[in-house]
Amino acid sequence: MKACILSVSGPELTPGEAALFAAENPWGVILMGRSCVSRMQVRRLVADIWNSTGRETLIFIDQEGGRVARLKAPEWPFFPRGADYAALYQQDQALGREATWLGHRLIASELAALSIHADCSPVVDLPVPGAHDVIGDRAFGTEPEQAADLARAALDGLTAGGVAGVIKHIPGHGRSVADSHLELPRVAAGQNELAKDFDAFARVADAPMAMTAHIAYEAYDPGKAATVSKIMIQDIIRGRIGFDGLLMTDDLGMKALGGTLTERADASIAAGCDVLLHCSGFLKEADAILAEMTEVAKAAPHLSGKAAIRAAAADAIASKAQPFEPAPAWKRFHELIPPPGAMA
Repeated sequence: MKACILSVSGPELTPGEAALFAAENPWGVILMGRSCVSRMQVRRLVADIWNSTGRETLIFIDQEGGRVARLKAPEWPFFPRGADYAALYQQDQALGREATWLGHRLIASELAALSIHADCSPVVDLPVPGAHDVIGDRAFGTEPEQAADLARAALDGLTAGGVAGVIKHIPGHGRSVADSHLELPRVAAGQNELAKDFDAFARVADAPMAMTAHIAYEAYDPGKAATVSKIMIQDIIRGRIGFDGLLMTDDLGMKALGGTLTERADASIAAGCDVLLHCSGFLKEADAILAEMTEVAKAAPHLSGKAAIRAAAADAIASKAQPFEPAPAWKRFHELIPPPGAMA
């Protein structure tokens, strides 16, 4: 089994992708919006992925709510932004936690019905004034205590539904003044300021998985993205923050990282990442996506050692869903956060 998470170029698994998955056996597969059209189609796609790998491969998705949701309305329910949960929390902390747990338990219910058991959520980043809005309203707040409190509720809601959460973007993306999809952001904040960002993640350091930030923290390792920095991974993420779960890269196809995909993959693993993520967000052509995924899969090591133990712990969450009745949960959830248009 290879230490990578690959993607699919469209709503159906192509023969080339099926052959790649069969040959390389990626640990996980992530579904982007281009691969999510209808419930029946997604279930069929997951079954085809499993047939190609010969096992129930862990399926990931980005389903935060708000503007980051691969499962779109009206085929799937609309879920709020992190900022909506934060606004309720500011009024009443207990209700904010309840709504966040319920919202993510309902997301888990939707995902599990599609055999998707890993969600790249919640965001634990703390946005600051003047930063790029790539995080913005996705965040649960600007203070570590609040962001972590709501992230904990989100993680617990997902876990209760048999879905493993992925905290992101460790050790903190909120100060970025650029979009790492397009260039390498360089954060000039000093160590005292960054301590606040690190504290938010330290409060949820027992999460099963985390995704790195393609950001250079000039106070620690100038000019080098955390994803490929031994200092940031070993000293800060593993050491100071205390995260010991599975650490995956953000998308290796993003322009924040220089060099070839093989060089990016090698540097990420050497720095201490457990698993490589490639989802080809900018590529439209199936052949181009397949070529990039093949390069990443070939560069990925076999999953072993601590990385394999961490991966197994994330996999195990899929079998631990607790009983749940969606109808009353939806009723209560909409009492707490009315759906769009309900107040019109």
